[in-house]
Amino acid sequence: MFITDEDYRVVIGETALKAIAGVSPENRRNAEREAIEEMASYLRPRYDIEAIFSATGEQRNPMVVMYAVDIALYHLSASMAQRLGSEVRKERYERAIKWLEGVAKGLLVPDLPTPNSTSTDGKPATFRYGTQKKLNHNW
Repeated sequence: MFITDEDYRVVIGETALKAIAGVSPENRRNAEREAIEEMASYLRPRYDIEAIFSATGEQRNPMVVMYAVDIALYHLSASMAQRLGSEVRKERYERAIKWLEGVAKGLLVPDLPTPNSTSTDGKPATFRYGTQKKLNHNW
């Protein structure tokens, strides 16, 4: 999966992480998938979603990872009985959505792959343009 256990430790305390870890693995995977799809809905018009979320390790964009974790934790905290840290989770979720809206509008430009950034042979994609020869219809 795109999000690893180590990614959670960056944005959540150890105690809270243990409480969240008590959630069933299936619920956690669902929350992560929901977070990724939610992010993809904002990023899809401009960026290559497959390349972004199939990246691993250091190749992942740190902002995308952080906000994916924040969104997943927001969804997980909503399903927990104590609503562990719900205010913090809500604030971080809202900040993530604000960032995604800025990216979708083009106000923020993260270093993410675009759909046409490379061709099938791995070289930068190019395109040709031009016009047809001018027609002259003077009889």
